Amino acid sequence: MKKFAILLFLGAFIAACGGGNSENKDNPAPSSDKPVATEVPKDASGNPPYDPERGEGKFKNVQVSENLDAAMAANGEKVYGVKCSSCHKLTSEKLVGPGWLGVTERHTADWIMNFTTNTDAMLDKDPKAQAQLEICLVRMPNQNLSDDDARSLYEFMRKNDGVK
Repeated sequence: MKKFAILLFLGAFIAACGGGNSENKDNPAPSSDKPVATEVPKDASGNPPYDPERGEGKFKNVQVSENLDAAMAANGEKVYGVKCSSCHKLTSEKLVGPGWLGVTERHTADWIMNFTTNTDAMLDKDPKAQAQLEICLVRMPNQNLSDDDARSLYEFMRKNDGVK
């Protein structure tokens, strides 16, 4: 009787755990290897709501002259000394945050100024900012820069990148 009960239990266990249809109903396989096209949502004006070249924020089409504005760059250097230098070096070397060398070649003026004034939203939405966060592992705090400070800081970045 004991052997019969054990065999019955094992049979029930095997039937419950094994066999059946091998098709996975929870996660069906895609029907083809081709990517599915999805429509990018648009805002009321018909534009995509997020532009990765300019980032998230109020700055659009920042006008930058070919030559450096030395006075603005000097103000930007002061802002850098007070609010940025503890985490960013002027070389490509990472400190807490990434080094600044070449930053104006990698990003547009709109993107940089939106990032410096709207840091949290950019870190939440922007793939390039998120990639830097994965490398640096520390979220940049909001420095509460004014628009003028952000523009001066951008001009200082240009100076650091060799613009004359």
